Amino acid sequence: MKLQQLRYIVEVFNHNLNVSATAESLYTSQPGISKQVRMLEDELGVQIFGRSGKHLSHVTPAGIEILDVARSMLEQADSIRAIAQEHTKPDQGLLNIATTHTQARYALPEVIKGFIERYPKVSLNMHQGTPVQISEVAAKGEADFAIATEAMHLYQDLVRLPCYHWTRSLVVRSDHPLARSSNITVDELAEFPLVTYVFGFTGRSELDEAFAKAGRKPHIVFTATDADVIKTYVRLGLGVGVIATMAIDNEIDRDLVTINANHLFEPSTTNICFRKGTFMRGYMYDFIERFAPHLTRDVVDEAIALSHTEDCMNMFKNMTLPVR
Repeated sequence: MKLQQLRYIVEVFNHNLNVSATAESLYTSQPGISKQVRMLEDELGVQIFGRSGKHLSHVTPAGIEILDVARSMLEQADSIRAIAQEHTKPDQGLLNIATTHTQARYALPEVIKGFIERYPKVSLNMHQGTPVQISEVAAKGEADFAIATEAMHLYQDLVRLPCYHWTRSLVVRSDHPLARSSNITVDELAEFPLVTYVFGFTGRSELDEAFAKAGRKPHIVFTATDADVIKTYVRLGLGVGVIATMAIDNEIDRDLVTINANHLFEPSTTNICFRKGTFMRGYMYDFIERFAPHLTRDVVDEAIALSHTEDCMNMFKNMTLPVR
């Protein structure tokens, strides 16, 4: 049994049993992967994957258990390499981050700038996607950190650390009827078309919940994953923009009127998440603290030591988080 064989079966599963796609992602040949999978099955005396003709069709019951152990073994192997690198090359390595556009565009630039200046030999890669995509790449180990707000139920198997609360604002053109209003109610807002985030993205659930509590339905005419795109369509007169307050640039957006919406929508919380059992390099602790200063190395280690996600969240229950 070889680690390479274990990596192959895990990657085949991650690619929905598509051996061709697996081979492409691993820069190897399809026959080579198929041969190694067969050799492993022959050695173990069980089938890991069921077959239909020449194609893999499903994971067998034995295969499900073997894959669970294989993932754990690969994670341990990665940790061994990380430990060695921490002692031999503490300022070198890789850091993969998965997050949404809003975080990448507005919350992370200064953090990443400072991090790269401190660790010029660490290669930092960012993957942008939906909350579902972000959770998947984190669960598969393709991202060291997942930074997200929505769909936290998808991150139950990860260590979750709350970073900060963030609020929403309305943005309208200067000639819009709401431009000179204050203390706007949900009922008033329901009378106008809205331009906001795609459902399941960047705190959108808080908007829907606020309207549901008021017994109203939002008139959403356009959605996007990018706050800058939303502002573009507000400028075109499509409707009232509902975006994260941190996505407003006082200089760039001076042609728009910004209206505080804290009284309309509950704040959302951004979390940084990572796999349990991850060996934390020194620069990984540093990145977390740069992003959320209250998450010191001691606090992170304390959270890692807790076995259940609920215990981890309770640890931060009475902690006052910054608001953006």
